[in-house]
Amino acid sequence: MQNDFSKAMDFRHACKIFDENRKINDEAMHYILEAGRKSPSSFGMEAWKFLVITNEELKAKLRPFCWNQIQITSCSHLVVILAGIHSAKVESGEVEKRFRRRQMPQESLDFYMDIYAKHLEKTLSSDENIYAWTAKQSYIALGNMMTAAAFIGIDSCPIEGFEKENVENVLGLDTSKYQVAAFVPFGYRINEQPTQLRLPFEQVVEFIK
Repeated sequence: MQNDFSKAMDFRHACKIFDENRKINDEAMHYILEAGRKSPSSFGMEAWKFLVITNEELKAKLRPFCWNQIQITSCSHLVVILAGIHSAKVESGEVEKRFRRRQMPQESLDFYMDIYAKHLEKTLSSDENIYAWTAKQSYIALGNMMTAAAFIGIDSCPIEGFEKENVENVLGLDTSKYQVAAFVPFGYRINEQPTQLRLPFEQVVEFIK
C-alpha cells in the first residue's frame, strides 16, 4: 500500500491540457470528492464547499477570468473550492453545531466555544481575515483530492491564478457566506507527463534530534 501511494505521488503532476473526449465517471468523481470532504480542518469546522462544474458554457464564462488557462474548459470536471466565511463566525450558530457533533457535556462545549472565540479573536474580526484562515484550510482538501485522483489514474491541476471578484460574480456567490479559494480541474491527460522536478530530500528535510 505504501508503494501504491508513492506511485500516485509520482503520477500526479500539474496537467496543462486534458483530453476533452474522456469524461470521469460518477463513481470515480465521488471518490475524489470524498477525499476532500473527509479532510482535516482547524477545530473541525470544515469551512469549505466544493462546486463541481460540468456545464461547458459556464466553464467558458469562467476561463477568461482564470488567465485564459485551457485546463478550465478542457477538463472533465471543474471543481471550485470555496472558503467558508459565515459558518466560521460564532454568531452563525454553525460553530456550536459542529462542536455538538461530539456529544460533549455542556461544560465542555462552553469551554471549546470560549477557546475558539478567544484563540481566533483577530481572525474572526473581519471577513478578510476569516477568508485568509479558511482558504488556507481548504488547501488541505485540495491536496487530498488531487492525490486521491492520482491514486485512481486521474489527472488534475491546482489553479490559484484567477480574478477573484470576477469569478465570484460569474458564479453568483454571496461572498458574505463563501468566497473562492482555488480551482482544481480533473480529467485525463492528452500529452505525456513531463519529468517531475523536485529539490533533493536532503535539501528539503532537516532532522532535529
